[in-house]
Amino acid sequence: MGTCLENLTQGEEDHIFRSRYSAVPVPKNVTLPEFVLHDAELYGDKVAFVEAVTGKAITYREVVRDTKRFSKALKSLGLRKGNVVLVVLPNVAEYAVIALGIMAAGGVFSGANPTSHASEIKKQAEAADAKLIITNDVTLEKVKGLELPVIVVADEPIEDAMNWKKLLEAADRAGDRLVNEAVEQNDLCAMPFSSGTTGMSKGVMLTHQNLVANLCSTLFGVAPEMVGQMTTLGLIPFFHIYGITGICCATLRNKGKVVVMGRFELRIFLNALITHEVTFAPIVPPIILNLVKNPIVDEFDLRKLKLQAIMTAAAPLAPELLTAFEKKFPGVVVEEAYGLTEHSCITLTHVQKDFGNAKRSSAGFILPNLEVKFIDPDTGRSLPRNTPGELCVRSQCVMQGYYKNEGETAQTIDKNGWLHTGDIGFIDDEDNVFIVDRIKELIKYKGFQVAPAELEAILLSHSSVEDAAVVPLPDEEAGEIPGASVVMSPGARESEEDIINYVASNVANYKKVRVVHFVEAIPKSPSGKIMRRLIKERMLEKMKPTSNTPTA
Repeated sequence: MGTCLENLTQGEEDHIFRSRYSAVPVPKNVTLPEFVLHDAELYGDKVAFVEAVTGKAITYREVVRDTKRFSKALKSLGLRKGNVVLVVLPNVAEYAVIALGIMAAGGVFSGANPTSHASEIKKQAEAADAKLIITNDVTLEKVKGLELPVIVVADEPIEDAMNWKKLLEAADRAGDRLVNEAVEQNDLCAMPFSSGTTGMSKGVMLTHQNLVANLCSTLFGVAPEMVGQMTTLGLIPFFHIYGITGICCATLRNKGKVVVMGRFELRIFLNALITHEVTFAPIVPPIILNLVKNPIVDEFDLRKLKLQAIMTAAAPLAPELLTAFEKKFPGVVVEEAYGLTEHSCITLTHVQKDFGNAKRSSAGFILPNLEVKFIDPDTGRSLPRNTPGELCVRSQCVMQGYYKNEGETAQTIDKNGWLHTGDIGFIDDEDNVFIVDRIKELIKYKGFQVAPAELEAILLSHSSVEDAAVVPLPDEEAGEIPGASVVMSPGARESEEDIINYVASNVANYKKVRVVHFVEAIPKSPSGKIMRRLIKERMLEKMKPTSNTPTA
């Protein structure tokens, strides 16, 4: 990618596409917590977050109060502006309060997957230079060896860890003596981790302005009468940019309610939709597949659903699946969207008033305040309408860069401020944008990103593995699964199942290699690049007779 960033032609600016909608104002000198909690006092008694399983609820008054209390508590602990706090929690009612409290204190929120292996959490903590960890009693064991202060969100105090509730109570007693540096809009406030366009996971540096700008572009189409009326499903992980920005912050800004779910289980999911009268559900294609095909759905009276729309954004939605969903859930609008961590969340989507103008399988229209172009990946030349090329975007939402990784940053953001997404798409004559392929090699397992390079490194750490290559294999339920071609050393006795189990013991469940094939050699180009397409074709050919690929 590096070559094409420097190889821009004279006519490069000729094909820049902008939103069909008017620009929207982005407030200056406002932090993200201030922006999303604006006028929250007017909705003090309204529930902001409610857990679907436990029923635990937090009102807007409590969100405002506890964000301030936690911010004060963190300052009293010595948290300084720019310090990173690693949050290792499942989706819980307090999650957004914790994230906003960190930001209000001048800290940088970095969410981690609580199902990750302890070694993966350690890697993120070290890569982010984290100063503090927030977790719960279930995940505490995974972070104990990191030699960092730990705050535990639990009802009862735990030895060698600070208790969340006790800290809030202490903050009340501390008064307002603390004096800290002012938090400004261009300060960093979040560092989610993303595999980016290639390679290993990296810290994405996002400022208050980045996230406020993204919310302004995303929410511009919400009608005033909808403020305070929407109930959104909070199932997408909050450690993900889609969960914390697109669900938590967007809902708080619009004074809606988030129905929080820690994990997907179909009966609990359907019961939550009906019981809590969810009107908007951001989900991923594998859940849509469940809703269409799983007989459990027939146990429920779907006439009780208040669902108005679902949004799918983490992976492409097959047209056949879209048709089947619309048939089973008539009247529920399917809104497709496209976004990435490096752009603070949503980049393309369909605005409610324009659903009728959207084309099927389109990822959406360009949002206000954004510029988009499509370039030839080999020459960097910008391309006209209806011509597939790499999607690039320029706006106030573009990240500041990858933390302590200038090389990868330069490969992703060019000298003119264009973020190169690694995805191939085009824009048609009616301004619909379609994503058709991707340059990047990431595997999308149930909407989660899995980096082949990370799994290859683990495979190569096995004493009997000489070489390995990981590729995405199609799977109806998961979308894609990681499959590995592995070259074993002479005399090795391990089975393919042994290698699968070895990787599984070192990564989170969603990253597991699901298929392993032993091969004599990994095909590579003269320059040494793994020929992934050829490997994928060979693996699929070998799998044809069985066709029963596990996805558990």
